[in-house]
Amino acid sequence: MEQHSAAQGMRDRIIRGDCIEVMRDMPTGSVDFVLTDPPYIAHYRDRSGRSVANDDNGAWLAPAFREAARVLKDNRFCVSFYGWPQADRFLAAWRDAGLRPVGHLVWVKFYHSNREPRFLKYRHEAAYLLAKGSPRPTRVINDVLAWEYSGNRLHPTEKAVGTMGLLIESYSRPGDTVLDPFAGSGTSAVAARELGRHYIGIELDPRHAETARMRLAAKVAPKNDSDYHHG
Repeated sequence: MEQHSAAQGMRDRIIRGDCIEVMRDMPTGSVDFVLTDPPYIAHYRDRSGRSVANDDNGAWLAPAFREAARVLKDNRFCVSFYGWPQADRFLAAWRDAGLRPVGHLVWVKFYHSNREPRFLKYRHEAAYLLAKGSPRPTRVINDVLAWEYSGNRLHPTEKAVGTMGLLIESYSRPGDTVLDPFAGSGTSAVAARELGRHYIGIELDPRHAETARMRLAAKVAPKNDSDYHHG
């Protein structure tokens, strides 16, 4: 009963803090889906000079996903974006945590991300579909999808609500709790709420945590699952 109350107390909140420490206070098996866009360990700076916290090191990677896997229920999914130059580190961390790669998602961009391409123009974003146990998706979607540009107004690597919504719709069910340990400006939480899910968002940067809270404080008309159906 005490563990159940702890999980309930974190639902539908953006929590400002270190996700490893916050998740350590969460009960085992207390969330239904993990959807996250962590730092890519890429030392990224956008055209206006904005950066991402902890993008300059990978010390957080293994412990964060160990905790995320622990709080995820059995026979459930995790979707994590990642940066391809560090793919070996991400895959090792996921496997060490007990998350099994079962699919790979690629979004094709209409623009390239790198300012001065050296070898190739980067025109895609990618994520792994990871399984804990043997879950079944709500919907089977394509592994190559069209990118929806968010404008990056609220965060230097902001994802679109529709992008996160499609994943939430496909790998969770209404009433489920969706966890994003690297919540940024709160896009996954916004999408979860619009699709009738509960959310838990954790964000280290106080500015982005406040942005996420402001977005969620605004009244948003709920959307139907069909709004995110892309085949």
